[in-house]
Amino acid sequence: MGGVMDGNLVDKVSAANDWNDRVSLIRQIPERYGRAAQQEVYASIAEQIYVPHLTPDFAYVYPRKDYELEGVAKSLRFAAEGTDGFTRVSVDDLASAIMTQPESLLCFRLILAYTVQELAIAVAIVAEDLEVKVDVSHNRLKRFESGAEVSSSVAKVLAVTIDRAVSNTLFPDPGEALVSKQRRPDLSAGWQSVRKLFAEGVPYSMLLHQRHYGGAFRQLLDATSSLRGNVLENAVESLFEQSGISCVRTGSANQADIEKRFSITVKPAPDFVVYSQSSPTVPRAFLECKLVNDGGTARDKAGRFLNLREAGRKHGGVPVFAVLGGVGWRRVNDALGPVVEACDGRVFTLNTLDQMLTTEPLSSM
Repeated sequence: MGGVMDGNLVDKVSAANDWNDRVSLIRQIPERYGRAAQQEVYASIAEQIYVPHLTPDFAYVYPRKDYELEGVAKSLRFAAEGTDGFTRVSVDDLASAIMTQPESLLCFRLILAYTVQELAIAVAIVAEDLEVKVDVSHNRLKRFESGAEVSSSVAKVLAVTIDRAVSNTLFPDPGEALVSKQRRPDLSAGWQSVRKLFAEGVPYSMLLHQRHYGGAFRQLLDATSSLRGNVLENAVESLFEQSGISCVRTGSANQADIEKRFSITVKPAPDFVVYSQSSPTVPRAFLECKLVNDGGTARDKAGRFLNLREAGRKHGGVPVFAVLGGVGWRRVNDALGPVVEACDGRVFTLNTLDQMLTTEPLSSM
């Protein structure tokens, strides 16, 4: 790319005193380079200045207290105490253990390798088979696992469900094509396996096998999917609230309101529309968040920022800010480069988010 660019432009952009200077330098690119060379210039700037701040979202999870080791260990202790180290595991023993310490239900559910929803369905099937009526909804089971009192009738149905599942008689034999969830190393001999592993510990190979089967952090990731899907938007909203910047966060429910208030016709509206208190119907900045882990998807999403730039021009030059995440944006030629161009360099990540506040017009609001 050295033959295309003059005067170490990338170094100048990188060494800019602040983000406003960086924006000023990037805005000079169309004047200094022909259209054929501009893509290469933007791609080079994107690769050397913006890519290093991108981090893969798969490297992090949202913590959830009810998924931490402390709660599982506590439940295991209650279950073991209630069954004398899993040596007394008749239906009556299991029911008594659950009634005495409802939090033990979490341990029993994990022994079965069921989610709360799966256990709720299984218990409902058993209740119907036993011809008893009990409330075994997903939410109620969660309350039991948190320590809510369990009635004798519910405890009995839960115990029968657990007993049948461990003995692999809960559901019919699936045949050769499928394997029951109970046909796995830590439950290969039913309660005997449970007792042995409780007393001797789980081999590391078995732990790794379970991760291989279920995927590391899979259920926690599923449980926090909505948070992960909005990680960029939530971070921006929190930053704006703390900094006193007036904005509207858009969503499916307020698209019509955004169009009416700001006369924004691009659909969907930007993720955030920034305005000043003195002119609450005049947009001062558009901000779009995109978390992408696939290069092809990033390329497809880049066009969104070009559309927003055109929308901003129709409003008298409203600038567009990008907040990006995910390794998909490492694709610079036709993905990140065009975003840098469309936003005049106003491209940020979670690592650089606070620097957005030093950039006009946000810095003067």
